[in-house]
Amino acid sequence: MCGRFTLTQSAEAIAETFELDEIPRFAPGYNIAPSQPVPVVRLNNETQKREFDYLYWGLIPSWSKEMSIGAKLINARSETVTEKASFRTAFKRRRCLIASDGFYEWQRQGSKKQPYYFHLDDQQLFAFAGLWEYWHSAEGDEIQSCTILTTAANEKMRPIHNRMPVILDKTNYDLWLDSTIQSADRLLPLLRPYPDAGLHFYPVSLQVNSPRNDSPACIEPLPEVTSSTH
Repeated sequence: MCGRFTLTQSAEAIAETFELDEIPRFAPGYNIAPSQPVPVVRLNNETQKREFDYLYWGLIPSWSKEMSIGAKLINARSETVTEKASFRTAFKRRRCLIASDGFYEWQRQGSKKQPYYFHLDDQQLFAFAGLWEYWHSAEGDEIQSCTILTTAANEKMRPIHNRMPVILDKTNYDLWLDSTIQSADRLLPLLRPYPDAGLHFYPVSLQVNSPRNDSPACIEPLPEVTSSTH
């Protein structure tokens, strides 16, 4: 699964990476958690241009009676996304890029869980494959929410966790965002584990366990392993 991630690069870097026409209004996040607003890129169907926005993390299906269901739907398994009622319509029509430059996962070590920080070469920006949805409360308020797709872990990540978020290849961003493309045969092959060689990780402190902690200290390597990252 993916339950915490980061986006720490500059707004200018985000605009360049995701080919946005405008520099987004943005504040760095070192410990982005479920139920918080998360940074997404979507395609405006009218202008056919990419737009940056913030959506609630935890997908709330349009048919749900309660917003609280979103807490259970922060991730969607890519293997069953076309079958589950919560996700199948969004998979066809409402796909997004969730902007990130790293994520956390925990490994059980005896009686404790050790957090690790995962990132790509040179701490580069990337995008998780995401889905989004509209939901209206009984009072008429609209909430737009999202979920991160997951897949089987690659070999490097498997000792830490058996699942990982889907990190899309940049060459597939246009395909993923194009809502006129609804064929599972074209979309599902994009939802694969990220190559081992490009993924790196190291242990971090337990600060990340609390979403109240949101500072560069969350991604600092533990002192004893600073020189031995994977």
